[in-house]
Amino acid sequence: MLPEKTLDIQKVKQLVIAGWTGRDINALEAHIRELEAIGVRRPKSTPIFYRVSASLLTNADSIEVVGEHSSGEVEVVVFALDDGAWVGVGSDHTDRKLETTSVSLSKQVCAKPVGPFLWRLDDVIAHWDRLLLRSYVTIAGRSRIYQEGPVATMRLPVELIRLHTGKSVLAPGSAMFCGTLAISGTVSAGASFAMELEDPVLGRKLTHRYSINTLPDEG
Repeated sequence: MLPEKTLDIQKVKQLVIAGWTGRDINALEAHIRELEAIGVRRPKSTPIFYRVSASLLTNADSIEVVGEHSSGEVEVVVFALDDGAWVGVGSDHTDRKLETTSVSLSKQVCAKPVGPFLWRLDDVIAHWDRLLLRSYVTIAGRSRIYQEGPVATMRLPVELIRLHTGKSVLAPGSAMFCGTLAISGTVSAGASFAMELEDPVLGRKLTHRYSINTLPDEG
């Protein structure tokens, strides 16, 4: 079994969220129009890169949010650390109400949960498109599949990194969320969110689960 690395979040000093990373341009455009219809503005570019505070990263098993209008999104996360590039699983938890006003702010106001363990990128890059992402949301005590599909629907990490930085690697101490999958059903704010990155070739998974504690929105 190839080794896993325990993530030291304190080593991450820069965090970027890559959005609109789908490979299918026609499907991407259709989804943009769907979101425009509910008030979410068209992105300035596709993909687009949102810089957020690295202090938002957390391994905690619970987060606190304001109001009942936020939800998670499972994503591959690439970490550039002192000993090279690593891959983890994370959730771009986002305030959906604020998203209709400012996508950047909607991402900045929520914690970004990530799993505690990482795989070396070199160990999975040869079979990258075989990797699978999956998430579950728990509502009223019942858990259901929220997202599921291959990472092959999204651009390769090296392509996203090059588009963002002009280089083939991230600077040490950086992390990038690499995009998410379509949702099964409707956007849902649950009591908890679970996520996993599966490598069926090497027979292993990275997983993480967190609960969502709601704080009152006093306006």
